[in-house]
Amino acid sequence: MFLKTFGLAVNLSKKSVVTLVEKIINWLESQNCSILIKPDAAKVIGRPELGCTSTDIAKSSECLIAFGGDGTLLQTTRLAAPYGVPVLGVNLGHLGFLTEIDIPDIITSLERLLAGQYNIEERMMLEAGVLREGEVMTRIVGLNDAVITKGAFARLILLDTYVNSDFVGTYPADGLIIASPTGSTAYSLSAGGPLVTPDLEVMILTPICPHTLTSRPMVISAQNTVRVVIPRNQGEVMLTMDGQHGYQLLKNDEVLINKAPYNAKFLKIKGVSFFDVLREKLEEGERSDG
Repeated sequence: MFLKTFGLAVNLSKKSVVTLVEKIINWLESQNCSILIKPDAAKVIGRPELGCTSTDIAKSSECLIAFGGDGTLLQTTRLAAPYGVPVLGVNLGHLGFLTEIDIPDIITSLERLLAGQYNIEERMMLEAGVLREGEVMTRIVGLNDAVITKGAFARLILLDTYVNSDFVGTYPADGLIIASPTGSTAYSLSAGGPLVTPDLEVMILTPICPHTLTSRPMVISAQNTVRVVIPRNQGEVMLTMDGQHGYQLLKNDEVLINKAPYNAKFLKIKGVSFFDVLREKLEEGERSDG
């Protein structure tokens, strides 16, 4: 498929992003491509006529290009995935586990993209719902992880955890991460969870600082439902999705986590493997921490 209509998601807080996006818009228009962009970014870039709502961008674009780091890409993916629109990430952040291309390669990569020299990689997403007295209070979809965690002043929380109707146990911990394979390289990894290749469809349960030696990370099929019950008043307890959307939980709330009804789609141009990215990015992280 030859792509001609592009939505641009721009993290305006990134250094020199306006100049870069101006350059990309001019180049894409020189290739007879159409551009859609949110009104605030369009105004800053000096092209207000390109402004469009987020929903219209997702519905009308053949591809969304995210200019930022992994956080920008996560936000863009949640916007694009319900409409089956693929996303291309341009790394303006630090590690950039999810972004596909870096700034020096951007024009070359776009040339290959317009020539149809790309693949689409699909990755499973997660859906978390909160039940309160039998009523669905919220549903949140994300790519990386659903995290149930204590507030700033709580000592630890107890989380009654089930897989389908089977009782797994009560975690006394600072929280619990339910991650997708993509999210296995994010918060779950920092909490001691396993690395999982993104082609699998599994969920990873990783307790955060568990207060028992028997609590260990667990990998289960994505065909299951994880149910976490808040058994008592425990101060502030939050559900967060991808670290970007939050919902406060109360006593007896139930959090249900499933595979989302649609997948994320990413444009792949460079042809590098998950293991190439993993090796490169983890080595970069070690150097930056050293």
